[in-house]
This record gives sequence, structure tokens and C-alpha cells, in this order.
Amino acid sequence: MVICMEIKRDEYLQRLIVRRHNGFIKVITGIRRSGKSYLLNTLFYNYLIGENVSGDHIIKFAFDSAEDLLKIGEDPIVLDNEKDDRKVDPKKFLNWILPQINDDEMYYILLDEVQKLGAFESVLNGFLRKSNTDVFVTGSNSKFLSKDILTEFEGRGDEIHILPLSFSEYYNFKGGDKSEAFDDYSVYGGLPAVALMASEEQKSTYLISQMQNLYLKDIIIRNNLPENTRIGEVLDVIASGISSLTNPKKIADTFLSVLQENISDYTVNKYIEHMEDAFMLSRVKRYDVKGRKYIGTPYKIYFEDVGLRNARLNFRQIEGTHIMENIIFNELRCRGYRIDVGMVESREKDKNGKDIRVQREIDFIASMGSKKYYIQSAYAVPDQDKYKQETASFDKTLDSFKKIIIVEKSMKPRRDEKGYVMMGVKEFLLDKDSLEL
Repeated sequence: MVICMEIKRDEYLQRLIVRRHNGFIKVITGIRRSGKSYLLNTLFYNYLIGENVSGDHIIKFAFDSAEDLLKIGEDPIVLDNEKDDRKVDPKKFLNWILPQINDDEMYYILLDEVQKLGAFESVLNGFLRKSNTDVFVTGSNSKFLSKDILTEFEGRGDEIHILPLSFSEYYNFKGGDKSEAFDDYSVYGGLPAVALMASEEQKSTYLISQMQNLYLKDIIIRNNLPENTRIGEVLDVIASGISSLTNPKKIADTFLSVLQENISDYTVNKYIEHMEDAFMLSRVKRYDVKGRKYIGTPYKIYFEDVGLRNARLNFRQIEGTHIMENIIFNELRCRGYRIDVGMVESREKDKNGKDIRVQREIDFIASMGSKKYYIQSAYAVPDQDKYKQETASFDKTLDSFKKIIIVEKSMKPRRDEKGYVMMGVKEFLLDKDSLEL
């Protein structure tokens, strides 16, 4: 049952709203098909109209739209056929847009796929020097999505990273039974187009096609990878091992054992970097809680969207434990937390009474300013032994930060005598204040 016709992205919309008139270029980043254009050109545009901004003071232009390109005298067919990836002529664009800024009132400039504009950095920096222009842009290529993009705007770029639909956004749109919705979300993920599809066959076909013909193909073209590139197979290895500690050597070893082919650690690392730059994957480093330092390797890798991960494996490996952990990771990112994998080391005695060094993992350390939470993703905690196992790392932190166990079973937050909180994953995901309970 659909309870609303519009997919709401209220958290991201608010992030755009609070950044109005801040003197920065607002740069919306995210994986392709995550809803960047919809956020900017529909939700934010409608907000501006609702705030009584005159329509002629909101200038929208999409550099991947044939209709918009014709407005400025560019031939979209020629642009598509150019083998040297020719950009839109900035002179033509400026000759079109500048006459529209014809008074001292504020103009909102909303530009989609701006990386297709030649010399876009200079064009955008020009708008920064105008007192009555507020600029919001999206883009989807390697240069635009690079870690250095904000420096292109002389330190005056403000990034808003958008993820695919969170479970709460997905459920608010789909409605119905929460458990069924979570099962569906765990398999097919949160790409907005998928949320609009009715049948499982439609969803699976779309995701498999997008993964192969859009995301991977785009990465290969952007990075000039050879025709015989093994990036797809490396991605398969990563997808099979989500939520597990890994590094390039381990992936290369698995590659060799499964496919009987050699691949260097260096190549694996470069492939991971390419997929990170396209926002397909995120690497999460380990943090030594007591030593207060980062540990280089191993680390964990999570997918921006679990549906794309499942599609890459043809929906063969849908393990609830690992999928749930990935979903929790994305939820914490959506809420704006910086995330590390925690490691706690202690000296303990083995069964023979010998002194040994023991390392225990905390799935997530979520930090925001002075706030910090330790979070364990435990699919099931059927008995006290399992509970002790999951909380053993909490016991060794010796600090007062809040400690939370998230389980698959629906349950309201419960607090034990140590102050540790246990709650169900759906309760965690559907309440944006759940970490405070």
C-alpha cells in the first residue's frame, strides 16, 4: 500500500534549506540514480516556490538534457557523438544565463550534471563573486566526484552527500507491514526507481542491468580501464565479504583461489579507489579505542546500496547478518555520523592461566562532535552466552559512552544493569532519535 505519492527526502531537503545564502557553492554528491536531481529540481524547487520565490528567479539547467542544450544552441547529437568527450561551450551557457540575472534580487541557480560544462569550475567561481546568486549543483563523473572537488571552488564548496533511500524513507513511501518492508529493502535496497517498482522481477532485472551497464561501465570508461579489466570480478569478491575485515592482499588471495588468476595488491587497491570515487563502496578503518589511534589494515567495506550488492551476486548470497550490518552503516551515515570500526585490546588469561592479548571488535563507533556511540550489529541474541559475547568488547572500553546492541527481532529499547541498550533494527531505523533512547 502506497501511503503517499511523493518520495520524501526531508533530511536532505533540510540540509539544502539551511545552506541557503551561505556564500558557498552547494555541491550535491552521491551514487548515480540516488535521487540527486529529484532532490534539487523537484523537492528543493517546490520548497522555493512555497517560500514565494518568483519562478523567474529560479534558473534550472540540466547539461544532460537535449531540450536544455538546444536552448543555448548546443547540438545534443554532436555532443553525444564526440569521441573526445567534448564539453558544453561555457560561452554559450553564460550568454544564455547572464541576461536572466537582471535585477538585484536573489537568484537561485540549480545546475544538473554540471561536469558536462566546459571550465565549470571557472563558471561556478564566477557566480560566487555575485552577491545575488545562490548556486546548487549536482554531478556524476570522476573529476566531479573526486575527493578534491571542493578545492576547485577555492575552499568555497559545501558538500551535501546523498545516499539512496534510507529504510525510514522507503517505508514512509511504501507503507504496509514493517517486517515485509524490511525484507524487501534488505534484498532490493533503496534506489528510488526500485521503490517505485511493483514486482520482484522488475526490481531484480533493473538492478542487475544498472550494476552492469551503468555503474561498472561508467567506472571503466572514466578511469580508462582496459577491455579485459577484472574490476567486476574484484567487486564480486568484495560483495561476498561485506562486513568482514579485509585488505587488498586478502582480496587478491581470494581472487587467486576462486578464479585461479593472479592480480596484484596494487591493482585491487586502485579498483577499490575507483569504486569509492564513484560512491559505490565505502572503506571503514579500524580504531583502537584504548590506544586512540587508527589501524591501517585490515578494514571493512560496505556498499552504498545493498540492492546493488545483491544484484552483483545475482541475489544468491543474501545473508541477513551481513546485510543488516550494511544497512545500519548506511543509516548512521545518513544521520551524519562519522563511523569507524572499533577494536579493544586487553590482557586476559587463557584456560591454562597463561597471560594472553585479546582483541575484540566493536562493529561501529559512531561520532558526531562530542557525542559517541558504540554499536554492535547482532542478527540474533538467543541466550545469555550470546549476549555476553556481544557485550564483551563493551566491557573492555572502560568509558561512559553509550553502548547499543541492534538485533533483527522487533523489540523496543531495553537497558540492562550495565546501561547497555538492546533494540530491534526496525525500531532503530524508523526512529531518527533511537540512539538517544
